[in-house]
Amino acid sequence: MAPGLRLSRPVYLQMVGHCYDALPDEGCGLLGGDARTASASVCYPTDNLAHSARIYTVDPRAYLAADRDAEARGLAILGVFHSHTHTDAYPSPTDVAQAPDPDWHYVLVSLRDIAPVVRSYRILDGKIREEPVVLDSQ
Repeated sequence: MAPGLRLSRPVYLQMVGHCYDALPDEGCGLLGGDARTASASVCYPTDNLAHSARIYTVDPRAYLAADRDAEARGLAILGVFHSHTHTDAYPSPTDVAQAPDPDWHYVLVSLRDIAPVVRSYRILDGKIREEPVVLDSQ
């Protein structure tokens, strides 16, 4: 597996835009792409069923639709993103407890400051490891 997560520019812009659009609640969604290279080429924005500024719940029907779309394209779901509206881009204890897949990339978008901050993590057995995020130019 490649170290870090690569985001295409359109995916980055759609992900961050969706998080802003969800305010005052946390925005969330899924990232699809090539699991071998950890390159996200598709953003799947979803509704936050929790309707909360503190927690998020990805709509299971949207997850299923994203999974089917990714598979049809020969891609995989690489992970999940969500925003933190008032805190750093670092996983909360709730985020860690709800991390369903050790192979996923957990992307946090902090909207606390003027400019968004995007960071990615791997979470395994409750242990958090930050990984680089590379923004591709296309």
